[in-house]
Amino acid sequence: MTAEASLSHLIVDAMNVIGSRPDGWWRDRDAAVRRLVARLQHLAVESGSPITVVADGRPLNDMPEGEHAGVTVLYAWPGRNTADDRIIEVLERSEDATKCVVVTSDRALVERVRATGADVRGTRSLLEELDAIAR
Repeated sequence: MTAEASLSHLIVDAMNVIGSRPDGWWRDRDAAVRRLVARLQHLAVESGSPITVVADGRPLNDMPEGEHAGVTVLYAWPGRNTADDRIIEVLERSEDATKCVVVTSDRALVERVRATGADVRGTRSLLEELDAIAR
C-alpha cells in the first residue's frame, strides 16, 4: 500500500470481496465474513489506516456492529442493494469523502462512490494485498 493510500479510510464491500473468489464461501456466509474481518484486522495493523467493512445481512451474534480490533463492522439488511446504500451513507457522513477508498467491483456502486468524490479499488487488489500480508 502506498503512503498516500495508507492515509485513506478503506471501506470494504464485504460480500463483493468475499464473492469474488469461488472458495466455498457460500456454504457458510457467516464464517466468510469472520475470515474477511480477521484478514482486514491484520491490514489495519500493517497500514494504520481506518477500515470499515459493510456486510449484507443481520449482525453476527459474536460480531455486532462496531469496532473490532481496528476494523469497524457495519451491516446492511434487509433488501436489495442495502449494503451499497450503507456504503454511500458512510461516505456522506465522512469529513472528507476524497480521503476514502471503497473496495468493490460492483459497477453501479462504483459510479455512486465516484459521485461522492471517493476513490475505488477493485477487489482483486485488496485480496492480493491481504494474501501478501498472510505470507
